[in-house]
Amino acid sequence: MRSASRLLASVKPGRYLEPGIPTGLTGLFTHNAPRSTLIYLYSSTLDKLKAIPESSVYRQSAESITHHRLKIVESIKPEGYDEWAKAAKEQLAAHPEVFNTPKGGVKHDKGKHTRSVHDGRTFVTTQLPKQPDERVEEWDGETDEGPVLEGVRTTAERADQKLLGMERPGSDTKTVEWKLEPSLEASQISDMENQIGAGLIEEVIQVAEGELKLVDTMVEAKVWEDLQDKSPPGQWEYFERRQHMSPTQAPPTE
Repeated sequence: MRSASRLLASVKPGRYLEPGIPTGLTGLFTHNAPRSTLIYLYSSTLDKLKAIPESSVYRQSAESITHHRLKIVESIKPEGYDEWAKAAKEQLAAHPEVFNTPKGGVKHDKGKHTRSVHDGRTFVTTQLPKQPDERVEEWDGETDEGPVLEGVRTTAERADQKLLGMERPGSDTKTVEWKLEPSLEASQISDMENQIGAGLIEEVIQVAEGELKLVDTMVEAKVWEDLQDKSPPGQWEYFERRQHMSPTQAPPTE
């Protein structure tokens, strides 16, 4: 159920939720593309979970809930999605170099479109233009890369110079007009929230982001391996279900 505080926070109720408006939860604002963001996060999580053995209980549980929520998100499509997906595939096929700039190549469209594949799904990540900063406007569009390091630089500090030397001038760059995925209606987002049952869709996104980061930690810790120091017998018996539940009563006899 959508929080009533979000409905009251929106000054102009309408068919679509306005990105950036308060949700009613402190510090949490309405997301501009919850569907595509969740599909990207869930697909990335499933990709990373493949590094963990299938016998791991963590991988089994994480895959189960991720697949469940991903199925819900993918089942709810915005109006005009099929037409948009068809046009997007055609654009990717027509201009692959714009979305896959190799090292030493030209950064088409300033390199703002990046193509990636996660769990068999293709994604295009677009860097949205930043709000102008009056402190750097005097440079006439020149990128502010911060202060220049003084003195002798280490090998790590000079690594970016190698990348700069590989870049070619962008005299032959191509510009594409990449259209974002159509937005979900407010009723569709509410339906998605009800099916997932974990609060507002923005809260679900935060949980998905945390789960994606957690996979790296679990892989680094190798949680599927046995403990170096075995636990003593009976250490976990207190936490077993049967210790806190009464046994099932026998059915009455005639």
